Amino acid sequence: MNQEIIDRLQARFPSSIRATEEFRNDLTVTVRTSDLVSIAQFLKEDPALAFDMIIDIVGVDRFRGKERFEVNYTLYSLSHKKYLRVKVLVDEDDPTVPTLTGVWSGANWHERETYDMFGIKFAGHPDLRRLYMPEEFEYYPLRKDFPLAGIPDSLPLPRR
Repeated sequence: MNQEIIDRLQARFPSSIRATEEFRNDLTVTVRTSDLVSIAQFLKEDPALAFDMIIDIVGVDRFRGKERFEVNYTLYSLSHKKYLRVKVLVDEDDPTVPTLTGVWSGANWHERETYDMFGIKFAGHPDLRRLYMPEEFEYYPLRKDFPLAGIPDSLPLPRR
């Protein structure tokens, strides 16, 4: 089925597929960020693919100058019992990705968590605000340049 997914995506979005990778029968497709929503809609609505669930969204800090961040989407097709990972690469200068909440409503909290921990914004998200950290916290704890011991006095701690 992996080759069928690749063939269908390349036929429909010939200039949008940046790379494909297969490891232990799991397929990862890296796509252009600008085409993410169209590709997601296609993956969900095409009956031959039918990726009707979004399982997870994960941010990755590759700690490189260009395309520092990745956003990985894990999708699942109930009818085909198949997982698919879709990946986009994001620059540090403008860490913005279009939201997928219009395709899968389950993307909501995953996108909020990725924003909260990495500072990656999801354009068009209906309620993009921090999930764990206070709104006034100006750092992103899962970035590789965030100190392991935290930043002293960056958060007010409760008194005993």
